[in-house]
Amino acid sequence: MSLAVELRDVSFAYPHGPAVLRDVELAIKPDEFVGIAGPNGGGKTTLLRLILGLERPQQGSVRLLGEAPERLTKRSRIAYLAQRAQLGIEAPATVREVVTAGRTIARGPFRLLGAADRAVVDEAIRRVGLTPLTTRPLSRLSGGQQQRAFIAKALAGEPEVLVLDEPTAGVDVEAQAALAELLEKLHEELGTTILYVSHEFGAVEPYVDRLVLVSGTIVFDGPPSELPAPWHDPSHVHS
Repeated sequence: MSLAVELRDVSFAYPHGPAVLRDVELAIKPDEFVGIAGPNGGGKTTLLRLILGLERPQQGSVRLLGEAPERLTKRSRIAYLAQRAQLGIEAPATVREVVTAGRTIARGPFRLLGAADRAVVDEAIRRVGLTPLTTRPLSRLSGGQQQRAFIAKALAGEPEVLVLDEPTAGVDVEAQAALAELLEKLHEELGTTILYVSHEFGAVEPYVDRLVLVSGTIVFDGPPSELPAPWHDPSHVHS
């Protein structure tokens, strides 16, 4: 079985700039729940872009589900929840409409959705706890509920890898804790590989299998229980 993510001896710099990442080695197995964190400017966003195939390394190789990410044959195997996900439309889309869009993307725009697809949409909504709000416009939901709707949209595509970029941005502490618990539940039930990218990892730390800390290179990769004490200080991560 292929690794979910593999980087070998990866270095990267933007044009006319210094190296952002140097000599990165990373291997993430299928079904792992991994938190990726680091100080601002440390390279975690660049690492994510390399994993997704949005950038290519100057040195080394990147594999996503065994393939070069920019040539992944079936993009729906990956679900990416961007920071501060937005509808991008003016219409008052409901929770069901937003989640159904995730299924349509996975199935292809020219294939009609059948009963089985609608069942997948219903199940995705149920898994994130939004069944009572299925017909409610997304604009009338709290920030935490909106984030759950976007996670359901991602799940509707039945991805093998779920990538979340700063998923707790703009939501309160209670919603952050609830989101972390939800992701742990989804990880246990679905076995999906989850990459949780954030400058803060306090809420998710009890649930991840590994923490990967990035500061120009990978400075820590292991279970949260082995994390060096200075990295538990939020000011260290924000620096």
